[in-house]
Amino acid sequence: MEARTSISEITDQPILEVEGLSVVRSGKLIIHDVDFTVREGEFVGIVGPNGSGKTTLLLSILGILKEDSGKIRIHGCEPMCKSNDGRISWVSQAASNLPRDLRLTVRELVELGTLNRSNMFSFARDKQQVDEAIEMVGLGDVQHTDIGRLSGGQCQRAVIARALASKADFIILDEPLVGIDRESRASLLKLLDDLCHYANKTILMVSHDMAAIRQTAHRMIYLEETIKFDGETKLFPNLTQLAMLRGISHVHDESHGDHLHTDAESGEVL
Repeated sequence: MEARTSISEITDQPILEVEGLSVVRSGKLIIHDVDFTVREGEFVGIVGPNGSGKTTLLLSILGILKEDSGKIRIHGCEPMCKSNDGRISWVSQAASNLPRDLRLTVRELVELGTLNRSNMFSFARDKQQVDEAIEMVGLGDVQHTDIGRLSGGQCQRAVIARALASKADFIILDEPLVGIDRESRASLLKLLDDLCHYANKTILMVSHDMAAIRQTAHRMIYLEETIKFDGETKLFPNLTQLAMLRGISHVHDESHGDHLHTDAESGEVL
């Protein structure tokens, strides 16, 4: 990103408030008693095993799924309220998996991000918004290239640029690191961090890549039906502590030969 004029601070202003959230899907309780707040300027990573309710949580925040109990507030109002038009952008897991033969340039894709209820049937597009979004993700040199000719990392940057073109201040991402190589992954994470620090964006991101999240997010939430950890990334539990949080006990009997221990002074097997 260019023109880094200032570093944005995390404020006490709540962007997202989730209180006592429980969601039932097909008669099954998927998540329950979920409570957390995301504040302006934060980069929050949500992690957890498959089937832990991460996608259900995101779809509820977006208003696509209805909560069974509890409440969600974004900028102080319910999901999908009209006052939040253009302020929230969702980058889904499938967003960058566009057909390789699609005749759509990067710029045309980003222009779609400027669509809203008021200009949906107009051909007018905000050129400055599009220019700024493309510059922010570093795709100026390929903006007239068809999406199908881009690498996985470039595609992911392009769909994030589409989100930025909407002028959204709250960006929600579902598994944006899937299918991209290590170098592109590192570059994308740096971009997201820069968006928080230099563009005053707030990011909520779901990912299975726990190591990547630990290197990037300001804060981590471990979700498995309910929140089992919510805190600073540096305080995130190690693997043994995570197992304890999940109620998983060590299955090996440490008295067996393959787990023998010796007394430090006598050398005797304990």
